[in-house]
Amino acid sequence: MENRIPTPSIAPPDIVRCAYTDLVVTDLERSRKFYVDVLGLHVTEEDENAIYLRSLEEFIHHNLVLRKGPVAAVAALAYRVRTPEDVDVAEVYYQELGCRTERRKDGFVKGIGDSVRVEDPLGFPYEFFYETEHVERLTQRYDLYSAGELVRLDHFNQVTPDVPRGRAYLEDLGFRVSEDIKDSDGVTYAAWMHRKHTVHDTALTGGDGPRMHHMAFATHEKHNIIQICDKMGALRISDRIERGPGRHGVSNAFYLYILDPDDHRIEIYTQDYYTGDPDNPTITWDVHDNQRRDWWGNPVVPSWYTEASLVLDLDGNPQPLTARTETSEMAVTIGADGFSYTRPDDDDSSSGEPAQGFKIGTQL
Repeated sequence: MENRIPTPSIAPPDIVRCAYTDLVVTDLERSRKFYVDVLGLHVTEEDENAIYLRSLEEFIHHNLVLRKGPVAAVAALAYRVRTPEDVDVAEVYYQELGCRTERRKDGFVKGIGDSVRVEDPLGFPYEFFYETEHVERLTQRYDLYSAGELVRLDHFNQVTPDVPRGRAYLEDLGFRVSEDIKDSDGVTYAAWMHRKHTVHDTALTGGDGPRMHHMAFATHEKHNIIQICDKMGALRISDRIERGPGRHGVSNAFYLYILDPDDHRIEIYTQDYYTGDPDNPTITWDVHDNQRRDWWGNPVVPSWYTEASLVLDLDGNPQPLTARTETSEMAVTIGADGFSYTRPDDDDSSSGEPAQGFKIGTQL
């Protein structure tokens, strides 16, 4: 692999799971209305500059920090590690990679103790921490449970130009690949990677980066997601529904993509599968399989491929973007009219003809 990121001489930190996002928003009150009043996340604490939110089943201080700032962006994608010593390991690991690091014994945000932030080799602001303030786990607070309740932070999704390069780096860091998307020429368009025993803690999507494609919260059931759609319709903010609801091919999860007031993309996600066995197989999808992104074959809107959130360096400045040079997934799967096309070698069972062209064309 060209330009491969070196493997450090020491073992990586033992990452348990994705834990929280430090998100910069431009209007704190408007963002509060979206995340608290619409999505129902629970406020741990807040002040005039930041709001700390958590999902129903969380016992650590927060899963999301909304922090007021001049530019909407991601300040950190944070992972919890298994022991306090793993924070030391993370610092040394990234220093050996030649990455910029910053350590704060009292944490970068409220509720989080000793932690290290890094500008990783892909340009993303990662944080690693163990110490955290414990708060009430609301699992049995049914008096607070809403019809669209968000119960866990599930994953991040990162946009990067060179997916194989990023995949090898994350595999060195201890992540395992559950699924990926490729073509017959060997181009990799995306990869799903996990530490906890689900499909992913983060994913890599090919595109101009570094940017955050989305962060995802899980619900218990599909009907929770449908309720969120109904609520957004009732509030006359259905224009903030970007894609879905639907069923993914990759991950098998039921999904919904919505946009917050700053156009940060949020996925609501449920019903993926267990990946904890050591020989859990990697599933590879053909980029021309029209069911990879939506199991029902519905088209992917172009904005889903092109738009994403900026990420910040450790000084709080937006990271410059590097363009993807390989073929984009959108370019090879979406036509000029914006509709995805189906697999060219499959027969259309209704007509007996090859399923060429766009889905809309075979429906009319």
